[in-house]
Amino acid sequence: MADRRVFHIGQMFQAAAARYGHVTVTLDQPLELAPDLGVDLTVDQLAELVDELAARLAAAGVRAGDKVAIHKTDNFDIAVLACAVGRIGAVPAMLSPALEPHVVAALVERLDRPWLVTDPAKLSSLRVDELVRGVLFASGEPAGGAVSLDRFAGSPRQRPVLTGPFEPALITHSSGTTGLPKLAVHCARAMWFRLVPQKLVALPIRRVETVAFCMTFVHSRFYHALGVFLSYGNPLVIAVSPDPKTVGPLFVRTRPGLLETQPNTFIEWEYMDTAPGKPLSSVRYYSATFDAMHPRTIRRLLDASERKNPMFFQFYGQSETGPVSFQRYTRASALNADGRCVGIPLPGFVRVRITGPDGKPVPRGTIGYIEVRNHARALTYHAEDARWQAQLNDGWWRMGDMGKLDERGRLHLMDREVDQIDDVDSNLEIEDILMSRLADLREVVIIPGVDNRPTPVICTRDEQPLDRTAWQTAVRDLGHLGDPIHLPFHEVPRTSTWKVRRPELIRKLRGA
Repeated sequence: MADRRVFHIGQMFQAAAARYGHVTVTLDQPLELAPDLGVDLTVDQLAELVDELAARLAAAGVRAGDKVAIHKTDNFDIAVLACAVGRIGAVPAMLSPALEPHVVAALVERLDRPWLVTDPAKLSSLRVDELVRGVLFASGEPAGGAVSLDRFAGSPRQRPVLTGPFEPALITHSSGTTGLPKLAVHCARAMWFRLVPQKLVALPIRRVETVAFCMTFVHSRFYHALGVFLSYGNPLVIAVSPDPKTVGPLFVRTRPGLLETQPNTFIEWEYMDTAPGKPLSSVRYYSATFDAMHPRTIRRLLDASERKNPMFFQFYGQSETGPVSFQRYTRASALNADGRCVGIPLPGFVRVRITGPDGKPVPRGTIGYIEVRNHARALTYHAEDARWQAQLNDGWWRMGDMGKLDERGRLHLMDREVDQIDDVDSNLEIEDILMSRLADLREVVIIPGVDNRPTPVICTRDEQPLDRTAWQTAVRDLGHLGDPIHLPFHEVPRTSTWKVRRPELIRKLRGA
């Protein structure tokens, strides 16, 4: 009997097409590798495209077990290519379009001569000729030794190849907030254990709501979100650009009932509550992963909906573990939301404990290191297994975050281990308070300033000057904060999921 406790991204479009082939998938921009398909597609068309691309990759020489680095201009075809690579049993290694060329080169070298799928715009800045087995262009004219996949159009279709449940099936990289990203290796069994709780949470809206995504295509979360709603037959809307000026009209046209993006993108979308056509009025469910959400943002988004009893679902987790905890907010509960509370560990799927410096559990309410035990954990860091093993404590995974469990068993996220500042319980809590008190703040990050004094780095809406009187009122009870440093939003270094790269921000400011 076939093992059903597996999730293969290379099979999900074909499985969905067998049941819901007519269901629509609306894009905000055409696929770069198939522009003639336009922006209004069906699951059937995407399943056919995945099959065709798998045939082209095989004809180009890609074989089961090969690693295929995908690094190209941002577009949904990144995900389509990943599924095609997985369909022939090769291992897609997802490298964000936002990565700097020297970081891409370092990760490609770590992958030990993978194939590289890219495009002319990205290849022009890379120096990886000696590091790859071959370069394939997803789109664009062949150049620099690269071969276009178009050359293999119409190649014989391939039988799908299923990787073993514990063999590498997908490689994604960490956010890189603390340096060179790590390459997390995922297997089909662990990915299934991530998929199941997400399907259970989404079951009530099966085939009911149009679901819209706007998040990075190189994170494992995107493939699970796609897997859930392809299998449930929900119409999909997939946006590349988070710009409210473009995504707002898209939502007005498609009227999604569920909306998911990165937490920092939701901050950008707060002010769509007054945009023409009311883009958020149809949203019944919001969903956010990766980071905790600012309470101000949750309240504004819920108030922007005109649906009865809208809800905001918040998940906490990381690339290595998948989702760890979750909670939901209504308009009423959001009024008193604690931004540091990230909910309860997923019952039946995840165990969480807090440990002290000696590695032993600490009492409830004590801040310590967050450790997790589950079946959804990745296999290792590619080419850095010693680094992976160093994060394990008797089978428990140390997430690199500081937190506590309260008397009700809810997890509170306080800070990243590397971001702690002496005499400050939680930088993140101060940021939540400031965001709630100052509506014109677009971003605030607490970093160690002169003499390790907690110093706010702020960005304002539309780059307006900071209201100093309002600022002094807002910080009156927040201890000995340094003077705020006002930066333009685009100058704050970020990851592909819009997380602030704090160490780089600190280096940038100290260098200045």
